[in-house]
Amino acid sequence: MSEIPSTHRILMIDGFGRGLVVERDTPEPAPGYVLVRTRASMFSQGTEVAAAFRYRRDPQPDLEPRPLGYQCAGEIVALGEGVSGREIGQRVACMSGGPNRPPGVGAYHADYVTVAVNLTAPIPDNVSYAEAASAHLGATAMHAIRRAEPALCEDVLVVGLGVVGQFCVRFAALSGTRVVGWDLFALRRAAAERGGATLTIDPASTDPISPTRAFTLGRGLDCALIAFGGDSDEVFQQVVDCMKISPDTHEMGRVVIVGGFAFHHRWAASLGNLDVRSAARTGPGFLDREYEEGADYPPVFVQWSTQRNLHECLRLMSEGRLDVGDFTSHVFAMSDAPEAIDTIVERTAETVGVVLDHGR
Repeated sequence: MSEIPSTHRILMIDGFGRGLVVERDTPEPAPGYVLVRTRASMFSQGTEVAAAFRYRRDPQPDLEPRPLGYQCAGEIVALGEGVSGREIGQRVACMSGGPNRPPGVGAYHADYVTVAVNLTAPIPDNVSYAEAASAHLGATAMHAIRRAEPALCEDVLVVGLGVVGQFCVRFAALSGTRVVGWDLFALRRAAAERGGATLTIDPASTDPISPTRAFTLGRGLDCALIAFGGDSDEVFQQVVDCMKISPDTHEMGRVVIVGGFAFHHRWAASLGNLDVRSAARTGPGFLDREYEEGADYPPVFVQWSTQRNLHECLRLMSEGRLDVGDFTSHVFAMSDAPEAIDTIVERTAETVGVVLDHGR
């Protein structure tokens, strides 16, 4: 294991929505945390880069630059006090936890990161760092699919085919469902088709309701996942109009919202007997500081914890049943990270999964 440098590179975003690669002191792991030498990190274009879009429209020149990122992969180079189940040299996928943690903690776009031990998961030998760097968003999608409760041969819609949506398509297909995807961008629709979507639709150029209902042979959708952020009463109503309808004219089925989506809709008789469910983050354990730093829940009661979801994502990659490369559109050197942000903001239609290579 090479010597740990005193400083390292970290990607920041300023009040103009521009990326900056700067030098910062290399952190030391607090009790319950590990220090990881990052090899790859992946952007979350919705949650994470939304600030770049916002600040470019409405600059905040007095805003202090802040670190960017919350998922990465690398190898452990130091263990904090009390850490067990991990060892120096071990390859791990990492994700960030909740607020109010020790200073400098988080799975940033940085060459060295300190991460709570239960927010890491060992990477199988045949899974690359670039693939494993997506595990946080993979676990987010896996938790959403569990909330959706898909059943064999059901008809499922995924609205929004960014990284989380791509994972949702693949997990829904692996669950034995028939999947249709909606997205504005052709690149993302093609990636969803590679991942198991039988039909994809551009809702800007085609009314998506008729082809979606035809896809279900007129039965209507059993389930829909909304995997994008923003406000859209229209999209929600379109989803409702695609759901199953009982003989008494009431909509039925399940709608799971995993993105930062907002809508206004009348409930009760106006919404029928539709279940609208929220899927929060990566599953049980996230935001529980004791859990993140090494405690665990009894698996007989909490089977699908954050740690388990991370592990299962990586195992599916290892087994060849989940190909992150299918939706990785760009790989940038860490030194070119500002260009990566520019590409996501200025050429959004050309991007899906965007990875930083920290070896360059």
